[in-house]
Amino acid sequence: MQRTRQDASEGLLPDERERLILERLRAQGRVLASELAADFQTSEHTIRRHLRDLASAGHCKRVYGGALLTSPAGSAASVRMTEAVDRKASLAATAASIVRRGQIILLDAGSTNVAIAAALPDDADLTVVTNSPQACALLVDRPGFEVILIGGRVGRQTAGAVGATALLQVQQLRADLCFLGACAFDPAEGVAAFDAEDAELKRAMVKASGLTAIAVTSEKMMTAAPFVVTAASSVDYLIVEAGLDGGRLAQLEAACDNVMVASS
Repeated sequence: MQRTRQDASEGLLPDERERLILERLRAQGRVLASELAADFQTSEHTIRRHLRDLASAGHCKRVYGGALLTSPAGSAASVRMTEAVDRKASLAATAASIVRRGQIILLDAGSTNVAIAAALPDDADLTVVTNSPQACALLVDRPGFEVILIGGRVGRQTAGAVGATALLQVQQLRADLCFLGACAFDPAEGVAAFDAEDAELKRAMVKASGLTAIAVTSEKMMTAAPFVVTAASSVDYLIVEAGLDGGRLAQLEAACDNVMVASS
């Protein structure tokens, strides 16, 4: 006789239950303790213990009522620059379409934002202020750009300038548009980063800009990182990859004013 889901759930060992919770986290990005307790026929206290263990192992971040998958963007920038190059180029092309002639653009560090630097149009009389040496190198010899490089200590993880010098320079700016780097993004939890100084600089970039845009690869969606940057509602343009399921796209559209889907 075929076992019911309830019978199967009741027979699970703790390690098996924890493995299944992790599989669901990886598939969905977010889990709720109440739903897991119902599905596995156990108490919310037991589920919270599993989530604490998974968080201690670095798999997730505890949030109110459940947990979010930890973003995969914690690797070194040199690694991320070689990953998903074509997908990031597609996001970058869509991101560049919102740029208007004569704007002052604040361009954060990050592999997707380096792709945006490459996608910006020539001869558009753009001033690009960036903390990314790689983005600066892509733009400095192209026609129609004035490039200002923000100085400071360059972090290995971010490949961008951070610290007091960079923060002061950003605080003295008034930009039309900011392309903000996002280590993690969730409609409820907002934008987050892995480094405290990087998060502080990102918050200053949002404050210094009239509009904020983020281009996010799918694996960063519905994920968490330790340091909060800004709420999802503060993002004026969210550029996402094609192929997101309808439910997830609806969540994003409810949180952000303009969700743009890049060409596949």
